[in-house]
Amino acid sequence: MGIRLCDLLAARAAGTPGHRFVADARSDRVVDYAALASAADAWARTLDAAGTPPGARVLVDVDDPLAFAVVHLAVIAAGRCSAPIDPACPPAEVERARRALRPALVVTDRADRAGVRVDPGSGRPAEPADEPAPPAHARRPEGSAALLTSGSTGAPKTVVLTEHQLLHVGQAVARHNRLGAGDRGYNPLPLFHINGQVVGLLATLIAGATLVLDRRFHRTGFWQLLVDRDITWVNAVPAILTILAREDVPVVPPGLRFIRSASAPLPAAVRELVTARTGVPVVESYGMTEAASQITATPLDAPPRPGSAGLPVDVELEVVGPDGTRCAPGVVGRVRIRGAGVIRGYAGGAAADSFDDAGWLDTADLGHRDADGYLYLAGRADDVVNRGGELVHPREVEEVLLREPEVVEAVVVARPDEVLGQVPVACVRTGLDDADAAELVRRLDERCAEQLSRFKRPAEIRVVRGFPVGPTGKVRRRALREQLAEESAMVGG
Repeated sequence: MGIRLCDLLAARAAGTPGHRFVADARSDRVVDYAALASAADAWARTLDAAGTPPGARVLVDVDDPLAFAVVHLAVIAAGRCSAPIDPACPPAEVERARRALRPALVVTDRADRAGVRVDPGSGRPAEPADEPAPPAHARRPEGSAALLTSGSTGAPKTVVLTEHQLLHVGQAVARHNRLGAGDRGYNPLPLFHINGQVVGLLATLIAGATLVLDRRFHRTGFWQLLVDRDITWVNAVPAILTILAREDVPVVPPGLRFIRSASAPLPAAVRELVTARTGVPVVESYGMTEAASQITATPLDAPPRPGSAGLPVDVELEVVGPDGTRCAPGVVGRVRIRGAGVIRGYAGGAAADSFDDAGWLDTADLGHRDADGYLYLAGRADDVVNRGGELVHPREVEEVLLREPEVVEAVVVARPDEVLGQVPVACVRTGLDDADAAELVRRLDERCAEQLSRFKRPAEIRVVRGFPVGPTGKVRRRALREQLAEESAMVGG
């Protein structure tokens, strides 16, 4: 099966016990590798004492990022299934998650919620069990992680990733980014998402490196924080990079090697601006929970290819047409993947038609590959706008809109139309006042007329103050489509 998480924790504690594993960005709190291994053993005893059987799900409802890192890894290393949830979600959402995940135990640092308490300072059990030592590492069953994902359909599905799958992708990320013990990453992304868990925590652990954890991104003092913490790489999302691209960079950390972008496609204009302002490459990636995070990534030392999400990293990927045959380079089709880090089905058999007998998973993403195998995403299959039989891929239009300097964010979605069925509507976010915004819309209309075929041009361009977003800043396109559909129905009525 390869390396085990419990063995990796023990090896790090023995080899570099005082080396920092995670550190708090806003205080002097740290967890070194010796403390991590000791806490993992304490959690194994606590889970045994609580009667939590091997493989059982443990709901991890932990707000403090350092404590979360310890508990999440400890549960998996103890041969149980870590089921993390958003600690900021309301009680009703917690109950829905509990019904979906059916945990045997809850671990929390929230005073208003029931469960086994965790010490927020160390991540250890607040009341450790006085029990015999856990079984030898070699005899511990394989752990796992269970995460709820809705994708773009809104129907919740449970993804269960084995310890082997998590470590396989964590190793691939560490190799691709050339992480070593001297690296210090900065992660302001939520840890209850797969990116923070694998790209952040596991890749760092595998490399024997350090990860600085922040509860959220702060634009004020961002660059000085990276300098003060000797950061060598940043784990970010397009929403963060869009903000950084619009502002001056007062100081670049001397050891900064790269900035990583995940969660959603990165506009080419934003990537160019960030690279120009910092002098370091932006590693754009594409991933999903079902693949334990990373699927493709742009190479660190290769010339940038605008709009590309990079090459597959330790995973098979192909783009296929409606009949399932592989598309030629440049032809848009559905992206499908398979490999050691990719699940073979959802828990309970949900969405079984997304998988085939050969192990391929239909991602429901659209894209094409160039002659060298680089992937270019065109959007989700259900995001495509069918305008009277002509298919409009939102990202192509969004890239044109984002070339206008005043546009901070652009999202193109479908709006119902009585004649054509659907038409594309562009919503753009900008900091301009109403008078200047009207002029901006006029310029954007002209830009679209110059650079897009007639059927691809937005039927309307709206200036909005913001978008419905998820925890990582990804726009909830479905919610935006529903909003436009409701407005269209009201006008029609």
